[in-house]
Amino acid sequence: MSTVEFKDKRIWIMGASSGIGQALARELATRGARLVLSARSVEPLDALKAELGQGEVVPCDVSDPESLDDARGEILTHGPLDAMIITAALYDPGRVDEIERDAARKLVEVNLLGTLWFAQAAPGLLREGGQLVIFGSVAGIFGLPKGQLYSASKAAVINLVESLRVEYAPAIDVRLISPGFVKTRLTEKNDFAMPFMIEADDAARRIADGLAKDRFETHFPRRLTWQLKLLKRLPYALSLRLTKRMGG
Repeated sequence: MSTVEFKDKRIWIMGASSGIGQALARELATRGARLVLSARSVEPLDALKAELGQGEVVPCDVSDPESLDDARGEILTHGPLDAMIITAALYDPGRVDEIERDAARKLVEVNLLGTLWFAQAAPGLLREGGQLVIFGSVAGIFGLPKGQLYSASKAAVINLVESLRVEYAPAIDVRLISPGFVKTRLTEKNDFAMPFMIEADDAARRIADGLAKDRFETHFPRRLTWQLKLLKRLPYALSLRLTKRMGG
């Protein structure tokens, strides 16, 4: 499909204050989309709106159902949406036995429950045939060393999106985005080699191109994602031996 598919489409981006969400807002704006920008912090959203010369700023904490309900009500005052995109996530790499309970609870609230609350709002917000776009991660394809709870939360998100794809069809076009390593403040936390790292602007272009096509999942870079998808298909006797080497 042509990228003119985004022209004049009203698209809500949850997590637009930084990283991939911010880069995607810039990319979709260049393709003619009308944006609703959300995150917990207002200041970076206001700055992004000023940069783009357009956009509705709707502060929202996706892990708080009441905050999400308030955002939903504000958005509907201007009419329904053509697409909803959630990029918001917490990331805390390390060993499983090092997980702090409060941090673990908050990560699950944002990454998994926040995604669920966001998805539940879709039927009342989207036009018929609108897109619900949810971010998984290649980290959710197979449990890797130092993936910690983030990988497990993204595996759960991927499973949820697969369910939603069937449950919401045909009224809602559910899409899954599975990025590899993208240069953001989150990946700066990693102390290990990150193969095939790409810039956030490059990721945003790939995502927008994928959403303009008729396919469920957009995953990239494929030199990495196909390796992990293959790893998932191998017998555990082999796949776990390979991941043990990754863990040193």
